[in-house]
Amino acid sequence: MLTGDRGLAEDVVQEVLLRVHARWDRLSSMQHLDAYVRRMVVNEYLSWRRRWARVVPVEFVPGPGEPDFATTHADRDGLVTELAKLPRRQRAAVVLRFYEGLSDDEAAEVLGCSPSTVRSHLSRALQSLRVSHTEQPTDHCVPSRGEL
Repeated sequence: MLTGDRGLAEDVVQEVLLRVHARWDRLSSMQHLDAYVRRMVVNEYLSWRRRWARVVPVEFVPGPGEPDFATTHADRDGLVTELAKLPRRQRAAVVLRFYEGLSDDEAAEVLGCSPSTVRSHLSRALQSLRVSHTEQPTDHCVPSRGEL
């Protein structure tokens, strides 16, 4: 959800896990290791331009004749597409708050900012998502008799 691309997400997590493994003797005794690793993943994602400059995210476009197997997949793709349009910090705040289920305070700790900044990112992100959702064309809707 954070990267908008499963392959890139796997690369980010792999990179972080390699670093965690290399420092396991020091990290294994940490009290909140999961929070520390989550922050490492978010930081790696936020700085991916330096490391992943060669990777250009592209939107998945199904080829002709490919069936749509489930509405849930279409909904998820739509969500990922809309999240990909958000600035990186806003996207990170949305994913941490709503997908990971963290509180504002916990998300602020992971992002390295104040809880009010997290709320500000969330407010702006949700406003952007509302605007983009209401601006979508309704060409796929069946016209009423009066519109025919």
